[in-house]
Parts: sequence; C-alpha cells; structure tokens
Amino acid sequence: MHLVETRDLTHTYRGNVHALEGVNFVAERKSRIAVIGPNGAGKSTLFKHFNGILKPASGEVLIRGEPITKENLREIRKFVGIVFQNSDDQIFSPTVEQDVAFGPTNLGLDEATVAHRVEEALHLLGVEELRHRVPHHLSGGEKKRVAIAGILAMEPQVLVLDEPTAGLDPQGVADLVAFVNRLPDEYGMTVIFSTHQVDLVAEVADYIYVMDHGRIVASGTVEEIFTRPELLARTRLDVPVIPKLIRSLQEGGVAIDMAYTYEGAKKSFLDAYTRRA
Repeated sequence: MHLVETRDLTHTYRGNVHALEGVNFVAERKSRIAVIGPNGAGKSTLFKHFNGILKPASGEVLIRGEPITKENLREIRKFVGIVFQNSDDQIFSPTVEQDVAFGPTNLGLDEATVAHRVEEALHLLGVEELRHRVPHHLSGGEKKRVAIAGILAMEPQVLVLDEPTAGLDPQGVADLVAFVNRLPDEYGMTVIFSTHQVDLVAEVADYIYVMDHGRIVASGTVEEIFTRPELLARTRLDVPVIPKLIRSLQEGGVAIDMAYTYEGAKKSFLDAYTRRA
C-alpha cells in the first residue's frame, strides 16, 4: 500500500485548460521525492490534489490506499501537510507562536498537547526566538520556516513543499536541505517537493518525477534522470553543475568517477588525485 498514489489523474481549470493529464504518481514511506519541470508543468496543481484542495476531473487520488472523500478529508489533511510556495498564503495569525498553534488547535487537541507540538516545531525549524514576532514583519526565509513549522505541528506523515527554496539565500537553502534530509530517518516522514534548482535535487531526492505540460514525462533515480541531457533540454531544465563538470573532465581524458552530490564529487576528486599520485 502506497502512502500517496494518483491513478490517471486529470484536472481541468475553467476555460478548458488541461492542467494535468493522466498523471500516475506514487510515494512510499520515508522517501524523498522531487518533482521537477518548467513553469506551468502542473507541479502545484498535482500537489493540491494530495490533500483534497482540488478535486480530479477524472482519475483518482489514494492516500494509504483510500480515496479522498468528504468523510475522511479532515484525517487526510492531518496526514498530508502542504507548504505553499508563497508563505504569506499560510501565515495570518498575530504572532508566530499563535500561527504555529493554529493547526493543532483546530485538530481539537488539548492545550498541553498544542503547546508541546508548538515547542517541538519551533525548535526543529530553529525559530524559537521569533515566537512573539508579527509574521508579516519577518524576512522571506523566516516566513518560510514559520510556515513549515505550522504544518509540522500537525505531525503529518507526508510533507509536501512547493518550491521551498524560493526567496531563500544560500544559507537558507543549505539549512533547508539539512532539515529535509533529517525527516525520513528521524521522524519517519515522506517528503515530496518541487524545485527549479536542479543542483539541489541530487542532495535531497531519492527519486524524481519530471513533469511537462501536465504530464509526467519521466521518472527515476537521480542517476537515471540526470544522465539524460536530451530529456532535461526538452523540458527546459539543465544538467546539475556537478555531473556536468565531471562529464566535461571525463571527455577531456581525466579518469574520474561520475558523482551527483557534493560529497560524492569530493570522493571522486580525491580518488582521481590518489590514482594520479
């Protein structure tokens, strides 16, 4: 049984705009899944189906093997938490602490449990010092962390992040990568995220779906996707910097193993240096 699954999912907006066409998607427990593609590919529309914000025109969405219904919608939204690209769409309370508490409070939890969840979420995102601040006075990166904390306080099993690096500085991106990489092993969460930053994908994802014009045009591991430059070119994406550099060195006659992450590249360069010494 998959945690999240779509079967031949289609969605049409007003004006007969086909946003999704026959999408088949699967997310397993404790996985890290990247959904990449150009603007307008359908990534955000797909994500909004995962917890019933949008309804399919045809096909179905299954959460833990069960279709989303009016009767289980509340439970689905506890199980699948979505953080939107624009944090201002999710932050509306007078203070950060109240905003993070909003979700668990509306789950009907008692005050002690809500307070505990808020503390845990603030600590995990490193925003304890912001608890009494007005959210709309925060920086873009701070708002992003508060929005994620608000979802985590509901203790979802699936965390969906729509363009989570948008508006973040390099340190904010590095912090986000470290945070996401902790979630599967330490908290048993599945993370599904979209991004235009292909260099980020190899550092975070176990599996990749490539979308274009409302369809999934390819899926596979990091290696399987990023060894297909023709696919990336067709979908207006680029090969990440690290494999691009190593491929260039290989073509120049340097005996170096392919790598996709910073740590992998470091090992490849050290191994190549050792062989030459």
